[in-house]
Amino acid sequence: MVDYKSIEERIAEYLAGHYKSAVEVGIGRNTTTAEILAERGVDLCATDIRECPECPVIFTRDDITSPDLSIYSGRGLIYSVRPGVEMVPDLIKTAKAAGADLIVYHLGNEIYENGGEIIDCGVILHRYYRRENYKN
Repeated sequence: MVDYKSIEERIAEYLAGHYKSAVEVGIGRNTTTAEILAERGVDLCATDIRECPECPVIFTRDDITSPDLSIYSGRGLIYSVRPGVEMVPDLIKTAKAAGADLIVYHLGNEIYENGGEIIDCGVILHRYYRRENYKN
């Protein structure tokens, strides 16, 4: 069984190996993935609807249901760790508008619609949108 922090480590290892810039949506109080990505040199910022005073990366308060696209544009990836499934449609819209991939790690067995492209990196990630100019 994979423990709690090991999940974030596996997510971060995969993302750092595939993306140079990213935005974490809904960082909340669990900053482990962002910390690891920043340590690996990923150009990263984080968003949430609530302030994150101890955020280890650049933080901007934003609501994904009415996003400020300037935060997301120019990034290779938008990702979220354990978002509410009701956030996924807005995450997809934002990724498409920003021209960024969207990867989600769901809580438990939640998925949105067909689950998107499945990525098994030791934990299951869901890529709901892949930008047209995707390069590994």
